[in-house]
Amino acid sequence: MNESVNQVVSDASSQGTRNTQHQLAALVVDDELNIRDFMRFALAKLCASVDVTETVEQADALRGQRRYDVLIIDVRMPDRSGLDWARTLRESGVNTPIVMMTAYPEVMETREAAELSGVRFVPKPFSLDQMLTAVEQSLEATTASPAHVDPPRGLEGVIGHSEAMRSLMGLIRRVASRGTTVLLEGESGTGKEVAARSLHHFSGRRGAFVPVNCGSISPELLESELFGHVKGAFTGATQSREGLFIHANGGTLFLDEICEMPLGMQAKLLRVLEERTIRPVGSEREITVDARIVTATNRSIADEVAAGHFREDLYYRLNVLGLRLPPLRERPEDIPHLAKQFADTLAEELALPSPRFTSADMERLAQHPWPGNVRELKNLIERAMLLGRTPAECLVEQQVDAPISLGDGDSDYGFPADMPLEEVEKQHILKVLRTTGGNKSEAARRLGVSRKTLERKVKAWNQAGDDASA
Repeated sequence: MNESVNQVVSDASSQGTRNTQHQLAALVVDDELNIRDFMRFALAKLCASVDVTETVEQADALRGQRRYDVLIIDVRMPDRSGLDWARTLRESGVNTPIVMMTAYPEVMETREAAELSGVRFVPKPFSLDQMLTAVEQSLEATTASPAHVDPPRGLEGVIGHSEAMRSLMGLIRRVASRGTTVLLEGESGTGKEVAARSLHHFSGRRGAFVPVNCGSISPELLESELFGHVKGAFTGATQSREGLFIHANGGTLFLDEICEMPLGMQAKLLRVLEERTIRPVGSEREITVDARIVTATNRSIADEVAAGHFREDLYYRLNVLGLRLPPLRERPEDIPHLAKQFADTLAEELALPSPRFTSADMERLAQHPWPGNVRELKNLIERAMLLGRTPAECLVEQQVDAPISLGDGDSDYGFPADMPLEEVEKQHILKVLRTTGGNKSEAARRLGVSRKTLERKVKAWNQAGDDASA
């Protein structure tokens, strides 16, 4: 490379200031000393730490000691091809962004290069701006992956005008950037995951928000899900896989229903919190991780500790800061705001008109005890919109266990009165699928069912259609 480090400094001063991401780590692999010096300086604009090495063997050793957010590799290396190493990393389940440097542009057109996912090529010689742009694009592509979660729209389910919610949101903003472990407690449906997303959003952390429901994963698979595993670690492990701690590196790992975690896993989680390292199942190496931990439960952990179901040392480690989400019955003044917010959102999603709200309706909603909290309110609003009724009417019918009419004939709001329930379900599911553009995961989330259940129903309808046509 012809450009000296002094010239790089001059170029950098004319570039303007780029945003420094203090939590990012980069690894540079190149056998030329001047390139390593150049990259060490250049990447300081984006990364808190930059490690450099001259061989693939040394780079592999460094990867075994810590987690990197981006790898910058030269194609031609003395001990091993950079392309070959990149392919090996991908085959072993490593999805870290890679920027490949090459003085041979024709390499970029090879089949081997085309088959590598998440790899950007930068031809030598390159400028400071070219390299920084390639690295930034690689990092942006990673945070735009499915694991990345956009900032919560309106902090749905948490926002409110009550004193309790203003106090809670003030605490969330105050502690979000501190990296402190937070324990969220509250009844089911109070919005604990939304509060966790808010903590992540206001933290400024570049990494992803990764939610995990500890009760929905079998105890046998939970360790592999969280820490990852290497190929052959257990029956069925046909290839290596990175765990959710790795996906949350530089971001936030939200462990919901933490009381459901088995005692054996609790001991391993305590070790991770204390040492900030994980060990994939079947591996001897430890990987440094930087994931902010937020946990949640709808049960009293103190009671679980007393009953011997939860480790006391882990409880104190998680409960550095405890935040309680108040149930909806304790903040009835938030109900009108939440009801309107849900109505506006659902009207767009379901392509239905918003329900009518009168002062009498709001008074009736405020008197309801809401055992299902915010989730129950949202479901009520959705049911009212589907049936063409007011939320208060649906609430009264629900309480007296009266039959719910689907309306008179082909209503603009509901379904024909003589339509079978199975057909109502089918039409509603298909409508939600259309509003999500065919995204089954998002549709299942809105419907409150698992993706597997949704796929089973759609498959059955498709088969029935084939049989009819036959």
